Amino acid sequence: MDATVVSAPGKVLIAGGYLVLDRAYAGVVVSTSSRFYTVVQNSTAEEGLITVRSPQFVSATWVYSVKLEPSVLVEESPTNASKNKFVHLALQSILSLACEMKGTAHVKSKLASGINVSIIGDNDFYSQRAQLASLGLPRTLASLGKIPPFVPTGVPISEVHKTGLGSSAALITSLISSLLLHLSIIPPSDLAENESEGRRLAHNLSQYVHCLAQGKVGSGFDVSAAVFGSHIYTRFDPAVIQQLMTDDDASKPQLLLPIISPSNEAWNYKILDFQLPPLTRMMLADVDAGSDTPSLVGKVLRWRKEDPLTAGALWSSLTSEWLKEPRSSPAEQTIISAFNEVYQISQAIRGKMREMGTLSGVPIEPIEQTKLLDLCVSQPGIIGGGVPGAGGYDALWLLVCEPVNAQSSHQRPVEIIENVWSTYKELDVSPLSAVESMAKGARIEQLDMIPGLRNAVAH
Repeated sequence: MDATVVSAPGKVLIAGGYLVLDRAYAGVVVSTSSRFYTVVQNSTAEEGLITVRSPQFVSATWVYSVKLEPSVLVEESPTNASKNKFVHLALQSILSLACEMKGTAHVKSKLASGINVSIIGDNDFYSQRAQLASLGLPRTLASLGKIPPFVPTGVPISEVHKTGLGSSAALITSLISSLLLHLSIIPPSDLAENESEGRRLAHNLSQYVHCLAQGKVGSGFDVSAAVFGSHIYTRFDPAVIQQLMTDDDASKPQLLLPIISPSNEAWNYKILDFQLPPLTRMMLADVDAGSDTPSLVGKVLRWRKEDPLTAGALWSSLTSEWLKEPRSSPAEQTIISAFNEVYQISQAIRGKMREMGTLSGVPIEPIEQTKLLDLCVSQPGIIGGGVPGAGGYDALWLLVCEPVNAQSSHQRPVEIIENVWSTYKELDVSPLSAVESMAKGARIEQLDMIPGLRNAVAH
């Protein structure tokens, strides 16, 4: 049988950091051209055997045996060198849901000879500093293009340096969506439409599995971007899956579908279309070591609880600095004035985020990042910038004007920024090749149409 392949994009939260944790506020999330791919193929192994591989990592193969009666049970093989909580919970949840929706006999037939699953991420999800150094290449966008696709990291998953693009959310979304298709739970046409029942089912199940694996109900903007692409996001009420967030199987509901189903109106998240304007480009950089997002978020939330008056005033002023809803500019407004407004807004956001970091004792925009960002946004053609999501030391984003008729290559803002990053001394800065995904969220792929994917699966 042909392979079932689904990809899901990474994300950058460019406005609404910390605010997206609260349903009173929205966030602007941009999906990236860098994607995770899940390839599902029937195998010739024994019935109910599922083998999952991440070939970019050392010792990253997990084997599971599936029992469907009297209830669904996914058991890890004792030969597994490590555990993968995300994959294990995804398999347990999707097979349980599949049995509820299609019946045990249907699922058993789909697992008659076992299945092989390969999960592979674009290079941008992981730092490529070591690869560039081994090839003797400077840290430029052109150099990144010379690294083979899906290059092996040479380390176990636990030791990889991530770049903050939301790898776990993209992984879970591609894995869940591909298995929903392969098990014939949703038809392929559902992933061709952005508002289909099947896509919303993939969203709800991916949100649940991602939260369960992380041990908490986060804002969900990263999974939402992986499913739907760039948009303005308002989170769902965490209560919708709270009764599923226990390790005690006896206290969990007997059925997943009534909670996960798109017809469950308790899934009250909102997505509004968003796209970067023409002649603009998002540029991303990997900066030093990554930050522990759950740790940063936890500290900020503790501060907000301990000092509600100060926190409330700051959060209100922060949200007033950016566009909560999309709006159209008056006809007479020029592009220059619009870009200037974005610049002023992004600078105001940065100021409020730094203030929140100081008050909560969290390095949301560390002084080292402030110096680098100030230098970047002072360059010609730079519309705005900041630290994405929860902040910290791991990344930065810039919105750059990319004119089509620059008089010389030296005038191109993209090259100006590349030069700033390559010559900067106070921090270790390496560009990422990702831009905004024009393909939106999760989508079906053809194995041989993605350069290097078949070769990566084979190794």
